[in-house]
Amino acid sequence: MIDLTRDDDVFILRMQSGENRIDLAFLKEFGRALDEVDAFEGPAALVTTGTGHFYSTGLDLEALVDERAGEAQEVLTGLHQLFGRLLVFPRVTVAAVNGHAFAAGAMLAMAQDFRIMRNDRGFFCIPEIDLATGQPLTPGMIALLEARLPRASFHEAVVTGRRYTADEAVSHAFAHESLSEAEMLPRAIERARGLADKDRATMSALKGALYASVLNALTEPHVSRGR
Repeated sequence: MIDLTRDDDVFILRMQSGENRIDLAFLKEFGRALDEVDAFEGPAALVTTGTGHFYSTGLDLEALVDERAGEAQEVLTGLHQLFGRLLVFPRVTVAAVNGHAFAAGAMLAMAQDFRIMRNDRGFFCIPEIDLATGQPLTPGMIALLEARLPRASFHEAVVTGRRYTADEAVSHAFAHESLSEAEMLPRAIERARGLADKDRATMSALKGALYASVLNALTEPHVSRGR
């Protein structure tokens, strides 16, 4: 599900489970990979990416709305914890968005420091307006998106559920660069490597100060709703 490799001082986390839907197993494996990067001694940075046509299409909604699974609250709590951890991660993080990034998958990318999108395939989308799940964006998710996006872009994305191409994502501040498939990952690694020597304690403290209100929102109680 998650493969972690290292290219000198850049760790590359590959999500490789189809659409990379987020469930408890995904969250645990992602967390273990972050543990390994966090524990590394010496300069380091992190690049995340997917495989094929998908970065991540977000939560596994079938499991989330199935009350019999009994995991909805645990998944949402774990997701919020992952967003918060990435926001203040003591290493620079770069999302190499290789394909579709929808809903929580888009927010996973937004929680990272930089985003580079493949320009010939895949969309960035916050589609909750069109999902009949009864599960709206949580206050923590709203705070995360508000912290990263201009107000107009945030409003349009949430209210319309629009699918943004890579070039459109750059113009609306969802992504920093739009590149070809061949250029995307090397550029993400290059960008990460250029910041790998930053002091980890200082970085974490500065990020914590920058996003204190978002972290507070991500730790607020939230209740999952079924259909």
